Formats: sequence, structure tokens, C-alpha cells
Amino acid sequence: MIKIGREVPVASMDNSGKIIWAKHNEIQTVNIKTVGAGNEIADGERLPLAVKELGSCDLYPQNLRHNPNGRFVVVCGDGEYIIYTALAWRNRSFGSALEFAWSSDGEYAVRESTSRIKIYSKNFQERKSIRPTFSVERVFGGVLLAMCTNDFICFYDWADCRLIRRIDVNVKNLYWADSGDLVTVASDTSFYILKYNRDVVSSHLDGGGSVGEEGVEDAFELLHEINERIRTGLWVGDCFIYNNSSSRLNYCVGGEVTTLFHLDRPMYLLGYLANQSRVYLIDKQFNVVGYTLLLSLIEYKTLVLRGDFDRANDILPSIPKEQYDSVAHFLESRGMLEEALEIATDSNYRFDLAVQLGRVDDAKAIALEVQSESKWKQLGELAISTGKLKMAEECLLHALDLSGLLLLYSSIGDADGITKLASMAREQGKNNVAFLCLFMLGKLEECLQLLIESNRIPEAALMARSYLPSKVPEIVALWKKDLQKVNSKAAESLADPDEYPNLFEDWQIALNVEATVAQ
Repeated sequence: MIKIGREVPVASMDNSGKIIWAKHNEIQTVNIKTVGAGNEIADGERLPLAVKELGSCDLYPQNLRHNPNGRFVVVCGDGEYIIYTALAWRNRSFGSALEFAWSSDGEYAVRESTSRIKIYSKNFQERKSIRPTFSVERVFGGVLLAMCTNDFICFYDWADCRLIRRIDVNVKNLYWADSGDLVTVASDTSFYILKYNRDVVSSHLDGGGSVGEEGVEDAFELLHEINERIRTGLWVGDCFIYNNSSSRLNYCVGGEVTTLFHLDRPMYLLGYLANQSRVYLIDKQFNVVGYTLLLSLIEYKTLVLRGDFDRANDILPSIPKEQYDSVAHFLESRGMLEEALEIATDSNYRFDLAVQLGRVDDAKAIALEVQSESKWKQLGELAISTGKLKMAEECLLHALDLSGLLLLYSSIGDADGITKLASMAREQGKNNVAFLCLFMLGKLEECLQLLIESNRIPEAALMARSYLPSKVPEIVALWKKDLQKVNSKAAESLADPDEYPNLFEDWQIALNVEATVAQ
């Protein structure tokens, strides 16, 4: 079986929303700004973009990427690279390359083979040629130049190609934040978010510190490890946006992963436009779609993670109300339940937070608003656990939780409560609860009558034998009549103590005791 073609579209977007893509050797461009601010287009809906022909490429493009400021575009393929101007599509430089990587300030590196890397300045002049001591399978650009084997990655500074740090991990992709302080290292099964300590590196190198085979020990600090396989990713501030192998579009702030949308097909991230608060993706048919991701929401979460709550609260009003529950869930995940309760708008969620905090009065106010039986039960349990028995009774009555009321009234010896509960239980047909209430109150004849009414005559007969022997003949007659409908022989075998007192041990004694108690 031979696979022809590729799933990943050859496309790149600059910071202003201009997209360039390659269809075979033809280069086309579209501009997202031509469809307005994006508010008219629903999330996930294909953008109606006007495609313009930009030119053609002298080689077959396998990779296409803007430089950081968007002025140039590099095309790689067939073991070569060509750098074009992004607007006029004029050839500025070319050469041999298996791979190409831009630095964060416009320099670039090319991997000519597994043993030769060349670094070029911003004006396309070769500045340095490197022969690493290991076989380089991949190179990545950004704040540092990264060279990878199948077992480890080595980071170098662009200026002098000094080793900054070696990390033993199989790297599939690398994503730098614009600040240069954060980097995502993606492997086959998970990804790692690292903090780059540039000040530590600078002071170590400037101070003449030695750099061994491992580099500067504290150059990177592992912040988070997340067990998800990334398809594509990008940074927006301190927020990492990515789509995974399960076709979910997620973002990660401070190790907290939030799912934005479920994608219905394989898609690939192009970029984020801050002025539209939208992230854009493309599929293999070159359809471009956008999804809303509020910059104010990202900024708020970032400030909370940094502990800057004053500035975070200043930003909060700029976040739409419909996002407040998402913010509250984020705060809850950070253990900030009080703050989450203040922000949350959904009644069910606010109730759960109030219960977690043990704020019974707040939970009661929400329960009165929602009038949910399950919430009254939950609140009743909370009130009992906090010793607020009067409130517990009120909640259990609202919830019609007869079993809970039976436990409460019997525990505190509330005879009036048990009397009321017996009536409620009989009205609702909860005969077991009603029987227990009547039995605790010592109303044996009413217990007997309840068993008869609920057609539990055999149980009524056994109870009468134990507590009200004078009623046994009457109930035996009822039992015989009822059993006659099913099995006449069984009905005839029932003995009446009035007729056969010899079959009932100490029968007369039982009658005498009942008469004495009745007096």
C-alpha cells in the first residue's frame, strides 16, 4: 500500500490574519480581515474567503512558514528552501535544506544533512556552520535553536551556538511563547510545559561558568506535564492552545486544561488574532474556520495564577457574563471556592459550591429559588451535619424525605413530629414509615389497622399474636377469607385460638397481660 499526498495542508498565517497556502506549485493568499471582525460568522462555520493567486513556486512545497514579523515566507521541499517576500512573492534567498527554522528575531537555520547545520543572519548571509557530534533528525527555531535526535533534544543560543541545555525526551514538535519564557515540548504521548530561565543562563554564561554535555542545569524548569497527544499548537500570552488526537480544541493555562470545542474533522491551527479574540484552524481542503477564545478570559486566568488578584478583578467586568461559570470552574480547580461562588451564575453550580463551603444559609436561598427535591435533601444532610436541626427539618419537609425525617424525629425524641410524619406517610402511601411512626408512638391498634388496610394480613396476624392477642380471632377470620381465594386447603389449616386454645402456648396468659396493660 502506498500513501500519496498528505493530510496536513501547506499553509501559514501571519499576525495580521493574512494566510498563504500552497496547492501543488501554485501559491494563493487570503485575508481573514476581509470577513469583518468575525462576529457575523458562527464558531466552527467555514469562512467565505476571497482567494487570490500570489504566484508559483520553483519547488514542490512540503512546508511553508512566515518569519516572526510576517515579511518573509520560507518554502521547503525536495531538499531545498526558498525565501520569498510575503506580499509580492519575490525570491530573496535559496539553498539546500532538509529542514528550516526561523529564530524569534528573524535569523534562521537550515539542516542540510544529519551532520551539518548552517545559521544565517537577517540579511540572508551565512554566519556559522555547525557539525554536531550527534545525528540531527529535526531542528526547531524560536528563542533558542533546538536540534533533536530520536532520544534527546539540545538547545543552543543563536548568537554563539553554545549548548544551553540537553533534555532526554523524544520530541515531535516545539512551540515557543512570544515572551520567550515558556516553551511546549510535544512528544508522541504527552507534552511538557517548561519555563526558560534566561536570567539564570545569562548569569551562568557571563560569569564564565562551564557548560558540560548537559548544559546549564537550571536553564529549564518543568511546570506541567499533560498526557495528551498534540496535533498542532500555539501560544497566546501564557495560554497554550492546541488540538489533540481526539479532535478536541483545548487550551491550557497553568496546567489547567479546558476544552473549547469538539472538532468534527482533523484540523490544524493557523494562529490567533487578538483584536478578534478568535483562533483560526484549517483542514486539508483548505477550509478555514474560527472559534472564539476571549483574550480577557486568558488574561484573567493568567493573573490569578500569578497571584495578582487586584488586576484580575479589574479585568473581570470585561469578560462576558456567559463566561462567568467557566471562570468559576477555573477558580474552583485552584481551590478558590469562595471566589468561585461570588462569580458563578448557574444556580445548580452555585448551590454545589455553597454546600462545599458549608454555607448553609446561602445554599438555602438558592434551594428556595430552584425548588429541587435533590437539593433540599442535600441541604438537609448538610444542616444535620452542622447541627442546625430546625433548618434540617425544614429542608427534609421541602424534599418530602420521609426516611430522613423519621431519623431526625426519632433521634431527638420529637413525638409531635413523629405524629405528623405518620399522617404524611399514610397520605403518600409510605406504609413502612407510617408503621414505624405508629409503633414508636405505641399506637398498636393503628399499626394493626394499617397492616390490614395495606393487605398485609399475615403480618397483622403475627403482630396481633405478639401485642394484641384479643384481636387474633378477628384477623384470622380475615386471613382465612383472603386465603380462600387462592388456596382453600391452606385457609382451612389456619387455626383460630378461640377454637383451638391448646395450639397456642400460654394463650390465656397473653390475654391477661393485654387486659392488665390496657387498664
